Amino acid sequence: MTGVLLDVPAVRPAAVDPSVRALAARLPARLRLGTCSWSFPGWRGQVWADDLPADVLARDGLAAYAAHPLLRAVSVDRSYYGPVDARTWTRWAQAVPDDFRFTVKGPAAILRPRRDGRPDPGFLDIPQAHAAIDAARAGLGSRLGAMVWQLSPGTVRRGDDPAPVVAALGRFLAALPRDVPHAVEVRDPGLLVPAWADALRAAGATPALTVFPGMPTLRAQARFADAVGGGLRVVRWMLHPAWTYAAARDAFTPFAHTQAVHPAIRDDLAAVVAAALDAARDVIVLANNKAEGSAPASLQALAERLAPRAPNR
Repeated sequence: MTGVLLDVPAVRPAAVDPSVRALAARLPARLRLGTCSWSFPGWRGQVWADDLPADVLARDGLAAYAAHPLLRAVSVDRSYYGPVDARTWTRWAQAVPDDFRFTVKGPAAILRPRRDGRPDPGFLDIPQAHAAIDAARAGLGSRLGAMVWQLSPGTVRRGDDPAPVVAALGRFLAALPRDVPHAVEVRDPGLLVPAWADALRAAGATPALTVFPGMPTLRAQARFADAVGGGLRVVRWMLHPAWTYAAARDAFTPFAHTQAVHPAIRDDLAAVVAAALDAARDVIVLANNKAEGSAPASLQALAERLAPRAPNR
């Protein structure tokens, strides 16, 4: 019996309007815009030319994603939920241009201080962190833009002194390799204390600013980040403050267009990105579909705010 060659559909990039290419050309090279993952069928017409299922886009869509002139970065969220094998990291790196950048989320298994209400002995496990970094660095090489370490709400329990957790986080960051940028996304405002800024600065890490319910405004977070210093500015536009992830997913799927624009957040985003660019920082802005309904559309709107003031490349 002869084998049958299955026809696997290629992922073709969507046709991009010349005005969008012109918009991208007016943005500075040190600004990179991207989304959180890339496997969304609802982006047909924006990123994809064809109607393809999510599994095909996840496996084969990255090259088409990276062909979009505004999308020069992406957040690998999959690494938060489990390890990514070496072959996959290498395949992803080969699918994108040299100046494309990945941000890679560190594993959730070492970023949760409690499990089932009890202290987790694996919290901030340094060998596991090194394994995650080494795997991403080996496969992505220079395309690894930053490791992102997400600290979720409840990292510091209400009423607790944050000092022991801050000290442990400082020791963790200090043990990580310095040849990889590290950005810490804090979703617990209890961590935004002077000792935390000192710990980040000492370790050569930087805060990842985040749009997330319960967090201070981006401008307030940027002031904290400015006190830390560092060259790279990572901004994660994650979730509309009036929504939960589940509610936003249900309301916004299939993520084909913006549905919940928050003008004050857009103003803050444009302001903090412009200030970082004026300070000659490299900036990576990553948008989630659940922020407004469609991450590529949100990023285009941000680019339109920034482009009139941006020099040519």
